[in-house]
Formats: sequence, structure tokens, C-alpha cells
Amino acid sequence: MTEPRPLIGIGLMLLAMAILPFIDVLAKFLGQAGLPIVLVVWARAVFGSLVTLPFALRAAGPAALRPENPFQHLGRALLLFSATFCFFEALKFLPIADALAIFFVNPLVITALSALVLRETVGPRRWAAVAFGFLGTLVIIRPGLVEMNPGTLLALAAGFALGSYFVMTRAMAARAEASVLTFQTNIIGSALLTALLPLVWQAPTVPQWLMLIGIGLIATLGHLLITRAYVHAEASLLAPLAFTEIVMATILGWWYFGDWPDRWTFAGVTMLIASAVYISWRERQATARP
Repeated sequence: MTEPRPLIGIGLMLLAMAILPFIDVLAKFLGQAGLPIVLVVWARAVFGSLVTLPFALRAAGPAALRPENPFQHLGRALLLFSATFCFFEALKFLPIADALAIFFVNPLVITALSALVLRETVGPRRWAAVAFGFLGTLVIIRPGLVEMNPGTLLALAAGFALGSYFVMTRAMAARAEASVLTFQTNIIGSALLTALLPLVWQAPTVPQWLMLIGIGLIATLGHLLITRAYVHAEASLLAPLAFTEIVMATILGWWYFGDWPDRWTFAGVTMLIASAVYISWRERQATARP
């Protein structure tokens, strides 16, 4: 088992959050061009498999091709690619920053599931912070005050699915090399999505193929970094760092699409960040106690 090194885990998580928003830009361009989202998610899985295969083989040899717990890997793949599909679909209806703000319910899901599933200690104050964070999500969505956008529900579903995926990653990360976990998730996702591909196939153009390859490369690198981060630090410590992604996402959304979040979105995100920072601070206090 790898010895926990929280600072390395934090650094890896921050780097992942800096590069992952570029996926959203490419996916939004492809969605606006009318390319089926299933095809976009398929490319993310297939190219991710190809990129991680040599690393997985170097780490574990032929054993990398035979998951020890295939049903766990299947569940992890279903969560990850369901989250990916829902989020990419949400980008058809919402600006990148708005979709990502709603999607940021996932760190709160991580904290809640860390207690319920991983049996990590989460006290009443942190549960209160989780509730406050969910209130921030409601401020962003404003149900009953604005017309419900299909993208809102899709982004929310993506957040819940990815939060569950991260918790499962934390549970499995100590037992396998990051590249092996990432490869096995990608290859299972590739098989599942390939079965669906004939139903939605549309031949991409050359520029679209390049964007699809780019999504696969960036996603694979980002999730390798995340998986590695969870080897070195607890889920409840890393969860607040996911919010750093919104900084780059907001800049990219404004630069490429002219989108800028409204004041309610900023207010809700501020509540989410405050909740996550408090949860992280309480986690550090609990860890420091003898």
C-alpha cells in the first residue's frame, strides 16, 4: 500500500482541475456541430484505453487485462461514463460555467458517501456544511423561480454520478496502480459504448476526429492524476479542490463562447466553495487529533 502523502495528492488534484475544462470546450463544439454525444463519450473511452494500455502493461503486465473485481470495475465505468454523457449533453443547453456550477454538487456527494460507504468520520458540523452546500446548489438552479432547463437536471445527474465514481475510486485506489485502474475503466466503458455505437453512428469530419482524440487524451491524463491523488489523500480532503476547476472553465467559456455566469450562479458557487472549505478544515482538524 502506498504511504499517504496529502501534499502530493493536493498537487495532483489541482493539476487535474486545471486541464479538465478543455474537455468541456471540445465537447461543446462537437455538440453544437450535431455530433451524437454517445459518439463523443465513446471516443473519450477508446482513446483513453489506447493511451493508458502501455502504462498499465508496464505496471502490472498481462494481469492488467484481467480485472480482479470485474463487477466493481463495471460499476466504476458505468458511473464515470454516465456522468460524462450527462454533462456533455448538458452543455447543449447551458454555458460551461453554469453546467459546471451545478455539477459541483459532486464534492458534497463525495463527503456524504465517504461517511456512509467508506466509513470515514463525518461529524454533525460537516453534515451541516453539506446541507449548506446543497442550498448553494438550489441558489444556482432556483427551482420554481426560473424555467427548469433540461441541462440543469443533466448536470445535476452528472454530479451525483461522478461523486459516486470518486468514492469508488478511493475505495479501490489503494489496491491497484492508477494506470491499471484507469485502463480497466476505459476498456470496459469502450466495450459498453461500442455496443451502442451502431444506433447513433455519424461519420466525424477530420477536425472533429482531432477534437475527439483530444478529449480522450485530456480526459485520460486528468483522471490518471485524480486516481493518483486519491492514493495519497482522503476523499474528504480532496473534494474541495474540485472547485478550482470552475476558474478555468469560466475563463474558457467566456473566451470561446462569450458566456459569463450571472450573479446568482456566483452566489451559489460561493456557498458551495464555503461549504467545501469548511468540510476540508474540519477534516484536517479531525486528522490532527491524537
